[in-house]
Amino acid sequence: MSYRVIGLDPSPFRHLYHLSDEALATHNARRYIVDRTPGFPDRVELRDLQPGETALLLNYVHQPGDSPYRASHAIFVREGAERAAETVGRLPEVMQHRPLSLRAFDTAHMMVDATLVSGADAEGPILALLDDPRVSYVQAHYAVRGCYAARIERA
Repeated sequence: MSYRVIGLDPSPFRHLYHLSDEALATHNARRYIVDRTPGFPDRVELRDLQPGETALLLNYVHQPGDSPYRASHAIFVREGAERAAETVGRLPEVMQHRPLSLRAFDTAHMMVDATLVSGADAEGPILALLDDPRVSYVQAHYAVRGCYAARIERA
């Protein structure tokens, strides 16, 4: 079995691109000029943003299903990101050097399993979670701050 890691569709964020800081604030969003790397992991392109790039910090409903696990949290999106990244059979580099919380959900969006892993050692645990027939998808979160990282599915 293989897996794929899917970045977020940029469509829901495009209306925020190029808004003034005041207009962004009305959407509970903030703009940052990236001043270091790593530190600003983009959820669309699944990469660490580079110094000088612009990141938008905003709240994102990463678990929209009607279940007790419905949830949202802060994420970074590169201002101007236009294409969601997708990797098959490997984690994007941005996820490889961070500790991850892997959360496995069924079709009713109920959590059926979870584990903490080093991003560098995540492949085995990802495959083990996806090998469980109850698991529909896995959400990866950056474990230190708890932010949503990406969706992982069977390839």
